[in-house]
Amino acid sequence: MATLRLSKDLESRLDHLAEMTGRTKTFYIRQLLEEHIDELEDRYIAEQRLETPAMRLSSQQMRQELGLDN
Repeated sequence: MATLRLSKDLESRLDHLAEMTGRTKTFYIRQLLEEHIDELEDRYIAEQRLETPAMRLSSQQMRQELGLDN
C-alpha cells in the first residue's frame, strides 16, 4: 500500500476523470503505473549506465566474448 500526495490541480483533474467515467481514482493511478513502470525502470537503468559506464571492448574482443571468433 502506498500513500500519494497530488497537487490540487492534478487531484481535481483526476476527480473529474473519475466522475465522468464512473471509475475510481485508484483505477487510473494503477493504470498509469502499470503502463509506465517499464519506461521508468529503463530510464533509471540508462541513467545509471551513463554515470557508471561499463568497460569498452573492441569489436575483436566482443567477437571473442560472444564466441564468434573462428
